[in-house]
Amino acid sequence: MQRREFLTKSSLVLGSSLLPLPALLQAGSTQNAAEIQLKAGDWTSLRKQFVLSYDYIHLATFLLASHPKPVADAIARHRHAFDVNPSDYWHEHFMTIDADIAAAAARYMGGKAENIALTDSTTMGLALVYSGLQLRPGDEILQTVHDHYSTDLSLQLRAERTGAKVRQVALYDNPAQVSVDQVVSRLKAAISAATRVVAVTWVHSSTGVKLPVHAIAAMLADVNQQRNEADHILFCVDGVHGFGIEDIDVSTIGCDFFIAGTHKWIFGPRGTGVVWGSDRGWSRCKAVIPSFSRSYDVWLGGSTQDQVPMGEHMTPGGFHSFEHRWALPEAFELHLQLGKANVQQRIHQLNTLTKQGLQQIKGVTLHTPMAAELSSGLVCFDYKTMAPDDVVKAMHGKGIIMSSTPYRQSYARFAPSLINNEQEIEQTLAALRTV
Repeated sequence: MQRREFLTKSSLVLGSSLLPLPALLQAGSTQNAAEIQLKAGDWTSLRKQFVLSYDYIHLATFLLASHPKPVADAIARHRHAFDVNPSDYWHEHFMTIDADIAAAAARYMGGKAENIALTDSTTMGLALVYSGLQLRPGDEILQTVHDHYSTDLSLQLRAERTGAKVRQVALYDNPAQVSVDQVVSRLKAAISAATRVVAVTWVHSSTGVKLPVHAIAAMLADVNQQRNEADHILFCVDGVHGFGIEDIDVSTIGCDFFIAGTHKWIFGPRGTGVVWGSDRGWSRCKAVIPSFSRSYDVWLGGSTQDQVPMGEHMTPGGFHSFEHRWALPEAFELHLQLGKANVQQRIHQLNTLTKQGLQQIKGVTLHTPMAAELSSGLVCFDYKTMAPDDVVKAMHGKGIIMSSTPYRQSYARFAPSLINNEQEIEQTLAALRTV
């Protein structure tokens, strides 16, 4: 008997003696009759959806989000159903739910659901994509000096296994003075005949700079027009610190891969992430971890690989924290209720207010660009002669949670988000003046 058939039959037999399946499905349904419907742009009601302590002003929630009530409730429902009857609940969902989650992701981020893979984090997504790229000895991967450790190491490890080379380029020297033309021209000048992959980070957590990814994509499209198709450059974007802020459709950027965790600005369950890939991108990337999706049926002989959506095939299999992954649609729905354009406007409004206030404080050196075109939700700065970590500690003692950038060149960092308001920004700036 095929394993799938055996598991399905045995789980249903066991389930019949424990709990009727309709009751089980009701216990774990993602449809909650009491689900909260937020009005577009209702930031006061949004803040009430979090159990986040009011004892502090939270300006570092981008690190790891607190779960808003709709997400927390969905996690609890799934967890309860698993605890009641894990075998039946998993077998009732595992063949279809990844596709349902990808569809929810596509409604929020754009593109086709079949082009979306599910991961546990940005780091996992970067590693899966870069480890799967088809590269030859001598091929070049061009990245920037502004990328995170996860990108640097994922690319380095891939180069070591393939004989490809990694080269870095600085897109700006002074982040506060960066321009679109500077970024695009420096990147273009660094491209060589051997370049096959360009890897960038959309919003730099080191400086707060937001790269003009549409302009970069347009430049790379022009370069590719001068090349044979086999030598076309793939454009890969670590998008995590713009995802959940900027109002875009990822399929219209012009990139081949867009990789992001969903437990930061999007308020998704901790330990979740997504990868969107273009048809061209996925055609040049191989799976690294076997999938538990319909690719399993291919292995069993029930279907062929061309019948499996690429995103499902590239989604790592094995057992995960399913109650978290399966609650991801609620996070996307929450942002859609608020309105993507409203979210973008609100976060830029609070960040602009923060930057304007910092400019008026003696001893502050602002490193993040003022222009919304080149910044997003992170504000990086130096204060007097204090080490960034000392600023963080001093502000924590005043009831404000912020962060410092974990890079060789470290800065103090504020990250105003949707859970903050204008009064908190003013209180934060007043507190900084007393440090």
